[in-house]
Amino acid sequence: MEKISSKKLAEILNFKGNIVETEISNVATDSRIAKKGDLFIAIKGEKFDAHDFVPQVIEQGVDLVVVEHLVSGVPENRQIIVPSAIDAFGAIGAYNRSLFKGKVIGLTGSAGKTTTKEEIKFLLSLFGKTYATTGNFNNHIGVPRSLCDMDMSADYAVIEMGMSAKGEIEKLASFVKPDIALITNVYPMHIEFFENFEGIAEAKAEIFKSLRPHAPALINEDTNFANILKLRAQGNAADIYTFGRSEVFKEENGEYTADIQGHVVKFKLADNAEHYLYNALCALNVVAILGLDVAKAAAEIQNFGALAGRGKVSQLKFDKGVYTLVDDSYSGQPEAMKFAIKSLDKMPCKGRKIAVLGKMAELGDTSKQQHIEVGQVVAESKIDIVVGVCAEMKDMLSQIKDGRQTFYFENKEGVADFLLNKLLQNNDIVLIKGARYSSKLYQVTDELLKKGS
Repeated sequence: MEKISSKKLAEILNFKGNIVETEISNVATDSRIAKKGDLFIAIKGEKFDAHDFVPQVIEQGVDLVVVEHLVSGVPENRQIIVPSAIDAFGAIGAYNRSLFKGKVIGLTGSAGKTTTKEEIKFLLSLFGKTYATTGNFNNHIGVPRSLCDMDMSADYAVIEMGMSAKGEIEKLASFVKPDIALITNVYPMHIEFFENFEGIAEAKAEIFKSLRPHAPALINEDTNFANILKLRAQGNAADIYTFGRSEVFKEENGEYTADIQGHVVKFKLADNAEHYLYNALCALNVVAILGLDVAKAAAEIQNFGALAGRGKVSQLKFDKGVYTLVDDSYSGQPEAMKFAIKSLDKMPCKGRKIAVLGKMAELGDTSKQQHIEVGQVVAESKIDIVVGVCAEMKDMLSQIKDGRQTFYFENKEGVADFLLNKLLQNNDIVLIKGARYSSKLYQVTDELLKKGS
């Protein structure tokens, strides 16, 4: 980030008190690593209050802290008092973003955000220095962190925004102020926090409210409520672009031919699953909007591979031979679950296809039906063996009535051992998919990767 004087910082945070004259070159929220030259922001968490560590960071050399109340034992001229430390973090991030000379691509969506973000970064890196959100730092703390950590010499920055409630994207987008705002898709993710499915589309569309002047919007034309997204983009976006299946007019031997905003290109993907095609079309459209060489990007896109936890494929050894692990354990969103099942169904396999599926979370009253629908997709597939993890998956398993093998676990405990020692055979493919923090199946993939490396 650019250096900020304490005087400018007080101005940004609307603080009228006297503070020490200094400059900050970094923002820290972790007291363990805060050092001289850092601004420490004391954020209150569910399990801790960073105000308790303010004296410690001062001893470590930090000259200035942002707090919500005066901390005793610390000089008053070292403390900037604000109503909300998190909002202050956002304001500082927004200021740093305002100094960025490159183009900022802001994206949100129900599924595939992080993979799409990385794919856009991958393609834009062909044309210039590109910065992107680290991991999935996409919430009220992660977005300010991403904006403060921006490489100010970059030509492009790709900032991911997530949400679980109305108003969250609007606030994050006000910090990001994107030069291109895009929505990957709208699915019933976090639906328990909304009155209806349409409310999720309205919340995603908040990203368009803070577009910079003359900035365009990019929308998945095939997603749920695409008409609402386009309507909300009107009046905020200078132009509205779309991406989707209509751009692809030929598929042959794993090669796609598509018309990307007037640029007819051919490309192949590392994985031909439908959701990866949409990610690719989105990324190629960003390249086109920026006026870059779409043909060059299309020629390289096959070199972009799936990320860990988001469909990454690994060949692993065990005492019976080798098997293929499809690690899609990061998210358990219903549509992403269905995509993953269909992708497994299409994969060539010399052994058996095994789906290990964990519960899907934050679905509210729709949970039972959503789990049943996933089971129906499995039932229509040719997947050989299905393992359900967590009570909700009983509804999924109940849809598989054709006599194929099914297994049930109350939780993730024992699943890895069962796979390795009782179920897996040479040349099998196993997909692991489920809500990360609810099913915790990522811990199963971690164990498999550790033992198969």
